[in-house]
Amino acid sequence: MNKHLYQKYIASALAMIMFFSVFAGVHKAHAEAALNVNADGAILVDGKTGKVLYEKNADSVLGIASMTKMMTEYILLDSVKKGKVKWDQEYRVSDLVYKISQRRDLSNVPLRADGTYKVRELYQAMAIYSANAATIALAEIMGGSETNFVKMMNDKAKSLGLKDYKFVNSTGLNNRDYKGLHPKGTGAEDENVMSSRAVAKLAFHLINDFPDVLKTASTPKMVFREGTTDQINMINWNWMLPSLDYGYQGMDGLKTGTTDFAGYCFTGTASRDGKRFITVVQNAKDASGQQGGYKARFEETRKMMDYAFSNYTNVKLVPKHFQVKGQKTLPVLKGKDDQVKIYTKSAINMIVLNGEEKNYQPVLVLDKNKVNKKGELTAPIKKGEKIGYVTLKPKNNEKVSFLTAEGQKKAQADVVAAQDVEKANWFVLMMRGIGNFFGDVFHGIGTTIKGWF
Repeated sequence: MNKHLYQKYIASALAMIMFFSVFAGVHKAHAEAALNVNADGAILVDGKTGKVLYEKNADSVLGIASMTKMMTEYILLDSVKKGKVKWDQEYRVSDLVYKISQRRDLSNVPLRADGTYKVRELYQAMAIYSANAATIALAEIMGGSETNFVKMMNDKAKSLGLKDYKFVNSTGLNNRDYKGLHPKGTGAEDENVMSSRAVAKLAFHLINDFPDVLKTASTPKMVFREGTTDQINMINWNWMLPSLDYGYQGMDGLKTGTTDFAGYCFTGTASRDGKRFITVVQNAKDASGQQGGYKARFEETRKMMDYAFSNYTNVKLVPKHFQVKGQKTLPVLKGKDDQVKIYTKSAINMIVLNGEEKNYQPVLVLDKNKVNKKGELTAPIKKGEKIGYVTLKPKNNEKVSFLTAEGQKKAQADVVAAQDVEKANWFVLMMRGIGNFFGDVFHGIGTTIKGWF
């Protein structure tokens, strides 16, 4: 090869490497260029699988303010489901709850010192109006005290697989707002913190484990204690609900949050055309990079929602009864048949960037407990028996991440046997063994004789 031709070859190879390197990062670059979210932390995920579509400082631990209440909601809904708490259960106001409820500089519905309130109305006040005293009341109902409930919150976060979090109260207030009555074991100036990824994961669990939460979270207005002298109009702090000031089509949740420490935060979720997305912004900024306000957190959320609904489609990437090329059957030991047909039990649907449907390659993963080292199954095998699963691998080596292992499994499909394979009887197995023995002997003799010539 002459020098000139060699240089052309090297240049072409480098060009190809650069092309694939750029292509592998095209999704990330496209999202970052299109969005440019003005916030200290942000994330956008598919609400059905938890597939991460965009992130910015998603693992930075930041203030969450009243987005905290999503954890209180989760534990309450779980407690109701398990029968530990009932919706019509009555609560008698504690001294702490009374004092906090009278603070109109905080989000609250005033509660009477001698009053009794049902769990459902306290929940509605918390989920719609972010009422802090009502939240503490619910914490006392579930934990006996807010101090005990804070431990429940941190334990639940751990069991849900959250990382990068610390709960010091049930509300999201700064502990200084408790005027010395904050939960024991926490600091007088402490405040709850989480990463955007952890907040999104909590929201993902909340709406998928307890979808009815959206019926309350999507309520734009409600009157607390309607028809009494204590009634108060509650307007949902999520002003992106369709009928409110920053209305967005399909928006039905989830939770705002604001403190001096956390800035303006918002966890949003919207559903449209069979697609659902979850967004998180922490300490939203205005266009100049200065700390924003109500408008900033909703505008940055709108950016991500618009991007998601415009650029992503839910696509059937693998149909039901799909067979991976070159792996349509598996060998079977000790069976009446020596192989079995396999296919996917269900289809695989996944949210993908428009036009990128062909970028995903189906990959068969066999259950190591079902096959030997040679990839062989052992009879008997029942039709429909699971022997592995098919997952999807991007051809461009793009990293695909999900919030949870359960969500990732929604982008997989079980692979099952397409028919029964009965175990062969002893006589057939014996004759097959004899045949294999002599087959090996004759093969050895044939190879030896062939070597003579």
